[in-house]
Amino acid sequence: MEMLGKDELERLMFFEQAREQSEKEYQDNPEDAHALTKWGGALLELAHFRQGSDAYGTIGEAVEKFEKALSLEPKKHDALWCLGNAYTSQGFLTSDTGEAKAYFNRATDCFKKALNEEPNNDTYKKALEMTSKAPQLHAELQKQISNAQIIPGSGSGREGGGGGGGSRAPKKPRISDFWYDVGGWVCFFGIAAGIVAVTRSAPPPQPMAVR
Repeated sequence: MEMLGKDELERLMFFEQAREQSEKEYQDNPEDAHALTKWGGALLELAHFRQGSDAYGTIGEAVEKFEKALSLEPKKHDALWCLGNAYTSQGFLTSDTGEAKAYFNRATDCFKKALNEEPNNDTYKKALEMTSKAPQLHAELQKQISNAQIIPGSGSGREGGGGGGGSRAPKKPRISDFWYDVGGWVCFFGIAAGIVAVTRSAPPPQPMAVR
């Protein structure tokens, strides 16, 4: 993990404390769906600070918490919304188009169910609307990542064992610019910005500052 700025460090500490607190609440009451939802939400945010398989694993843990919450309260709309976010994140983390589409479809289903429970919730409406654009955004993101991996001096895009020369690591793509051009996606999928930092997995990726 690269050095974090003050705001990011405070955010990391906040969500780590939230994770610990919600875990304790759940241990005190294993029927507490709200504690599970908060636990999963904290994990989803903490994935922002992790890389490659660690980030993906953390999102997977979040999914387990949301699914457990929904097994206790199947109509819990905030858990459905969070699960939709987690599936969306998993979709953006995979480079496989078919696999990504399957995640986006699951996310769509979650958002529809959440909206059924809260028909006037604008956030859920927007999430459902934005998810319809996810496959197109995924394709664009993969294109940018692919282009970034063939910049002169980056070798084959593989782990830095080879073409060493350069004074520093291969230049990082300005994927953050792309994310802020997609009509507010980040506003509704806060984790999405973090996903950009870990999408270049396989060899563990260099973390990217997304501001």
